[in-house]
Amino acid sequence: MNRKLSLLIVLLVTASILFLFSRPIGPLPPLGTFFHPVQGFWANAEIRERSGTIQIPSENISEPVEVYFDERGVPHIFAQNDDDLYFAQGYITARDRLFQMELQIRAAGGKLSEWLGPDMIEYDRNQRRLGLLYGAERAIEAIEQDEVIKNALKSYADGINAFAETLTYETLPLEYKILDMEPGRWEPLNTALLLKYMTQMLAGHNQDVRTSNALAHFGEEFVNRFLSTRSSLMDPVIPPGSPWEFEPIPAEKPEELFLPGFTDNIELWQPNPLNGSNNWVVDGSKTNAGYPILSNDMHLGMTMPAIWYEVQLHTPDHNVYGVSLQGTPAVIVGFNEHIAWGSTNTGWDVMDWYEITFRDENRQEYLHDGEWLPVSERVEIINVKGAEAVRDTILFTHHGPVYETGQETPVSQTIQRDHALRWIAHDPSNDLRTFYELNRARNYDDFREAFRHYQAPAQNMNYAGTDGNIAMQTGGKFPVKWEYQGRSVGDGSDSRYDWQEFIPFEQNPYSLNPGRGFLSAANQYPADVDYPYYLGDFFAPYERGRRINDLLHEMENITIEDFKTMLMDNFSYHAYNLLPVLLQRTDTSELNESERELFGMLGDWNYWNDGEKIEPSVFRAWWSEIYSAIWDNKYDTEYPMRRPTRDITLDLIMEDPDSHWFNNIQTDTTETLDDLVLMSFKSAVEELTGRYGDPGETWQWGYVNNTNLNHIAQIPGLGVMNVFTGGGPESINAIFGSHGPSWRMLVELDPDGVRGYGVYPGGQSGNPGSKTFDEFVETWRAGELYELKFLSEVPEFGEDFLLVIRFD
Repeated sequence: MNRKLSLLIVLLVTASILFLFSRPIGPLPPLGTFFHPVQGFWANAEIRERSGTIQIPSENISEPVEVYFDERGVPHIFAQNDDDLYFAQGYITARDRLFQMELQIRAAGGKLSEWLGPDMIEYDRNQRRLGLLYGAERAIEAIEQDEVIKNALKSYADGINAFAETLTYETLPLEYKILDMEPGRWEPLNTALLLKYMTQMLAGHNQDVRTSNALAHFGEEFVNRFLSTRSSLMDPVIPPGSPWEFEPIPAEKPEELFLPGFTDNIELWQPNPLNGSNNWVVDGSKTNAGYPILSNDMHLGMTMPAIWYEVQLHTPDHNVYGVSLQGTPAVIVGFNEHIAWGSTNTGWDVMDWYEITFRDENRQEYLHDGEWLPVSERVEIINVKGAEAVRDTILFTHHGPVYETGQETPVSQTIQRDHALRWIAHDPSNDLRTFYELNRARNYDDFREAFRHYQAPAQNMNYAGTDGNIAMQTGGKFPVKWEYQGRSVGDGSDSRYDWQEFIPFEQNPYSLNPGRGFLSAANQYPADVDYPYYLGDFFAPYERGRRINDLLHEMENITIEDFKTMLMDNFSYHAYNLLPVLLQRTDTSELNESERELFGMLGDWNYWNDGEKIEPSVFRAWWSEIYSAIWDNKYDTEYPMRRPTRDITLDLIMEDPDSHWFNNIQTDTTETLDDLVLMSFKSAVEELTGRYGDPGETWQWGYVNNTNLNHIAQIPGLGVMNVFTGGGPESINAIFGSHGPSWRMLVELDPDGVRGYGVYPGGQSGNPGSKTFDEFVETWRAGELYELKFLSEVPEFGEDFLLVIRFD
């Protein structure tokens, strides 16, 4: 009897274990499958061939395609036509980055709940209400009219799906196993959605509500002075004095500005204000070799795997090398045998909010120019893992979707109704046509013509050609606005606040072969104050742009090594201008011994944000404290309000040191700038000591900067943490936390053969178990660049190219 009972217990326990190991537990995958010694996560250790020949038969290929992988895992794709080229690019990119590709478009389109369950419903709802999926659908409508791009997207999607169909559980990317999901089918819509997601990241900024509240709280004089004025140190992208030889389109301005009064925050998601980039280019008069050199480093959030994927694409009619976005065909930034181009973001205002007047609570009609217009509706279905689907009805006016939420959520801590969004991301677009043409461009005229198709996100693109020309082009589609239109919430019932017309492409800022021999962009204002159109005022402070121009003015006989050094320039213009003022105004008799020692170190500092120094940590903490001391007491309100930027606050300190704005209005005494300087220094030292202990190695900027390359899905243990870095947001080497140069590139436009150099923080493989997952990180951290293997013909199979994939 006991033996039978024991056997029964063993059988029940075994059955329970098998039951548990065959089913997911909460968010976890089925443990038996996940830990299977052959098919589970162990299988994601590097098992792919890194050498040899792989033959892949495919019915999608019309002519043979060969893909050669160099020692860094970069694919060099040789095809005979576009369709085969982009099929192979889709296949190879998915082979290395499939999970990343799908995660990005799910995040963009509000489809994360299908993977992650109810916790992501509000995020998905937010993305749908902002209109990302709606905008992508409209983009596809435009792309359908262009057979070339339509076919490119289809071929690319076919390649992705062809790879996905080869996967078994054993070869499934690790993240799918962790989430217990399988890859979805890739559609051309996904590529359009990814490009709209880039528009959200780079052109999804607005301060309309915050500025409206600041207008109501402080008045127009304050807003004009502190929120809409350029720093006196600003040096625009297009050289000052450039002629604007056109008659601008006039815009009708209301006699009085619409003021909605205080309003809750509807700016639920804002791009990282550090999103930007540097690019510069010099002509042959400034280089040692006598031909142009182009530089570009794009500043974005840095993750593992990286946002970029390195690739060469070759057909009989073009040969291009650079980086692509996982999910788009073609090269986005790079060079070919004739030209090179690089990209920086521009903060031109292309996202406006409008207050809508509905006729009644039914909200089926809204007021516009004295008439009641019908509201349209769009129903969004959000599928949810482990729960019922959510149905969300979004109202649309002619401005765009009406954002609303009736409850506080993890995405929004406010309740908001009756605000419509007009955003360039909602417009039909075919931006990929620009990159398709850039890949094949042969000269400046081709380069500029490519931007006629481009809408968003707006970019300052630099150019260099083997013909010796250099140029800068602001690319994008921009509404004609009267001064300050869109700075604050607009009156949705008045057509004078509508986007009536767009600036003609020929009137966008550009420069060709300036007399000074160089051009640069660092996200500052694209044009000087005499440019006849209103740009908005969401542009980077002056520091990086001015530092680049200062160096280029002085440099002669430039070489690649000079520009490699320049990419890693850690100089802080902000500290250079501000710190001497702070040191002069500090009453050192009030400092204790430790504070006095740190104060002395700042006095000897050379203003470089080098990782091994503690001075950058002390200065940054001091600046943070003094900025808060100036403004926090004036902004003590429940409503979100826009604040002055770093460079405008610096102007106030330097040009008006006796200003009443330095007084803390919450105290009975009258504080001066000197009072704030002393108090802030002491607070900074106290804050650093509390966080990092006594001054020493832990205060080094390389640690305080806290650079972590987190996994794109925030899965613990799969990122690269605690990367010791220098730089800062105001330095050319703009590493700040987990944000910074996502792709560094230099190109020599030698007529006898174009040469490129580059690196990004990451590696070609998206598999955390691969040797190439983080292979480039240390090279990137140290400021080194790889010489890019830009092939003019199919290479020999051997030491440099050990793996080839053949499609036939």
